Amino acid sequence: MLKKHGDIGAAVIFILPSLVLITVFSAVPALMNLYFSFTSYQVMKPPEWIGLANYQRIFKDPYFLVSIKNTFVYLVFTVPLQTGLSLLMAVLLAEFFRKNYGEFIRSALFIPVIASAILVGTLWTLMLSSQGPVNKLITLFALPPVNWLGDKRNAMISVVMVSVWKNAGYYLVIYYAGILDIPVSYYEAARVDGAGGLQRFWYITLPCVKRITFLILTLGTIWSFQVFDLVYIMTMGGPGMSTITLVYTIYTAGFREFKMGYASAISMLMLCFVLVFSLIQRVALKEE
Repeated sequence: MLKKHGDIGAAVIFILPSLVLITVFSAVPALMNLYFSFTSYQVMKPPEWIGLANYQRIFKDPYFLVSIKNTFVYLVFTVPLQTGLSLLMAVLLAEFFRKNYGEFIRSALFIPVIASAILVGTLWTLMLSSQGPVNKLITLFALPPVNWLGDKRNAMISVVMVSVWKNAGYYLVIYYAGILDIPVSYYEAARVDGAGGLQRFWYITLPCVKRITFLILTLGTIWSFQVFDLVYIMTMGGPGMSTITLVYTIYTAGFREFKMGYASAISMLMLCFVLVFSLIQRVALKEE
């Protein structure tokens, strides 16, 4: 009995520092944010309780409605593209470069992940400018230059492409680790039965990484709701309102207009969106 109590005490001692940090830096700010969402808070004045007024205003705000649409457009294109691209690269690495140059290629593909988003956004802004390398490459094929960041139709496409380029290496590592865990005997048996590369991928690799795919889709969805830095650096939400997102709207309301209560309400609504998507993923994974 004493030993059991001693084990519990040791466990509490090890858990306590992390629990205190999570409480102070996550739980308390979240509760404060919830409170501020029911107030009129402009930083320089004490918060004033206004009930549901902020939430009622949200659905009448044209900026919010556009940011919801843009965020979902970004999500719908970014998540499938980076998931499919990372899976394809992981399969190719495992199939052809597992022993030769595999570590070097994985390291090279991971560099954009660890690079600062500000640096990546600035670099791609220069590359996609009217006289940048991308347009110069296009003109070599006798095609007219493209206004990547100044055209409403192309601006979101540009942000999506850069985001996929930056994040695919992260999901590649997860997929690659999952593929290496698949028993080699599965593939050897499939080769004996005459299965080709596409058949091995469809009937062995894809089912075996299904749980990893659900994880990556969930992470990609959550992070897509949080997109801000690339948008801020590359387009500043423009041209017009074509690339403003939920987090960009929160930033504008809170740090430009100093309407912290309204910004808190938008962030709480974004939290609800993320929780709903996570719940859907969890239910789907449980069924699998």
